[in-house]
Amino acid sequence: MAEDPELAVLTARFDPMPGSEQPLMAILARYVVVTRQSAACRNIDLLASASLPGRLLLVEKWASATDARSHLDSPEMAEMAAAAVAHLAVRPEVDLYDTISAHDLH
Repeated sequence: MAEDPELAVLTARFDPMPGSEQPLMAILARYVVVTRQSAACRNIDLLASASLPGRLLLVEKWASATDARSHLDSPEMAEMAAAAVAHLAVRPEVDLYDTISAHDLH
């Protein structure tokens, strides 16, 4: 049986200021499209909270933790952060996870 490839999961939770939900969603949706083009990006999803209106979550799967950390300093991340900051109620919560049970569909 083939060994599962290494994956790292990066999450970022965003809470917009009232009235900034749509602009923030558009910024993050563009970021998703751009980030999916990265060779090390295995998958990225943008989710909306079902329990806290307006809260958005990015879930990114990377080929390795090194790739995920490198992406944090990428031009794509910097551009998204610069555009999003004016729409945020609080600083985003970003975390990097080692996988226990995660699958890559590539």
